[in-house]
Amino acid sequence: MRYRTPLVLLLPLLLVLAPIAALPAHAANPIITSVYTADPAPLVVGNTMYIYAGRDEAPAGTQNFVMREWRVLSSTDAANWTDSGPRASIATFGWAGADAWASEVEPRNGRYYWYTSVNGNGAGWMNIGVAVGDSPLGPFTDAKGGPLISDSTANSSGLNIDPTVFVDDDGQAYLYWGGYWSPRMVRLAANMIDTVGAVQTPVGLSNYWEAPFMFKRNGLYYMIYAANDTNGCVTSSSYACQRYATATNPMGPWTHRGVVLGQVSSTTNHAGVAQFNGQWYMVYHNANAPGGGNFRRSVAVDRMTFNADGTIQQVVQTSTGPGPTVTNHALTASRSTSYVSAWESLAAVNDGFTPANSADRSHPVYGNWPEQGTQWVQYDWTTPVTLRQATAYWFDDNQGIDLPASCQVQYWTGSAWANVPGGTACGVAANTANTVTFTPVSTTRLRLSFTSRAGFSTGLLEFGALS
Repeated sequence: MRYRTPLVLLLPLLLVLAPIAALPAHAANPIITSVYTADPAPLVVGNTMYIYAGRDEAPAGTQNFVMREWRVLSSTDAANWTDSGPRASIATFGWAGADAWASEVEPRNGRYYWYTSVNGNGAGWMNIGVAVGDSPLGPFTDAKGGPLISDSTANSSGLNIDPTVFVDDDGQAYLYWGGYWSPRMVRLAANMIDTVGAVQTPVGLSNYWEAPFMFKRNGLYYMIYAANDTNGCVTSSSYACQRYATATNPMGPWTHRGVVLGQVSSTTNHAGVAQFNGQWYMVYHNANAPGGGNFRRSVAVDRMTFNADGTIQQVVQTSTGPGPTVTNHALTASRSTSYVSAWESLAAVNDGFTPANSADRSHPVYGNWPEQGTQWVQYDWTTPVTLRQATAYWFDDNQGIDLPASCQVQYWTGSAWANVPGGTACGVAANTANTVTFTPVSTTRLRLSFTSRAGFSTGLLEFGALS
């Protein structure tokens, strides 16, 4: 056995098939306390966020991982969670012997592929296996009949654990994994169970230790990973933080950007990222549940925020969790306007795009050049929605379109337009989603009116209508 340091970060997530009643949990961190869970990997499908996590079964005082199954947690608001029980286990893989460590699920062609860290029987130690199911909850079965990655794989990692899989817009899938300071990557075939080409060593993942997780936002690739250096990460290398890097190509090279999650209460630190209901979240684990410890960890969830330049603010760890997600009802509204330029797009205001800044032309925008004075953009719903916030991300092309002089949010009372009750000031700042908070209203229409600055027209990148 080559596992030399019992305090390092290793990720358990397996799939068990035993039918267990789903157990709801209250909104707090950790999100589940009925069992210990670790090494979370999130996946959003429709209106549900799933978290695939291993189960820590170590008795109190045990100084080693005892992990034999993977569980599925789920939520429709990122605050209240249901434990659907074990959905895979070591028994899912006939060739496996022990150690249900970190895993991740990736959908493709209507199926769900579960990539796992598991101890194989025979030569070598940790391997990466893959199971497949027809729904996020399975049932899952071994998709390959043997390891996808093992010690016999050319240029394999010093420890073949912690798989993260990403399918790009062109359909190409990538697998990253590795521990003991040894990140690795390889392309996956379209069948998601075979590799294509040689295993490569990623460049630029500074201070990498283990636990990679890859995602994409606004055309930029992000990799978060565990590091255990004392250069701004942790005070003792027995613990770990989460660093992150970015790239313009899924194969790198990567540029290190900083720490995104500081040291947690467990020695290991494993995290994943998901966008859900218009908000970004980081899922991770700590030792904060009653009776918790380094080998009795629990999954937590907190909000994650991006700066205008695409960098990430360090996640604030809380005991309360993020609270229920806010639904952006703009995404389901029909839209109209007083005027839109022929070369611009009214559809841009409610397509869920996240602008980099107010001059972001990488995506269609709404503009009303050459009109001036007061104009408006309106949403309509076929049935009433309850709203309590609106957001306006203004467009400024540094030419004929400028930030407005003023704005006002109004709702349809059923017979007339009225200013939203108790509303905060309607902001006209650049490079941000200006938020108007008001007393909740139930309505079928919402309107954003705005008055231009003298000599200019006005534009919008996104207009949100939030519950």
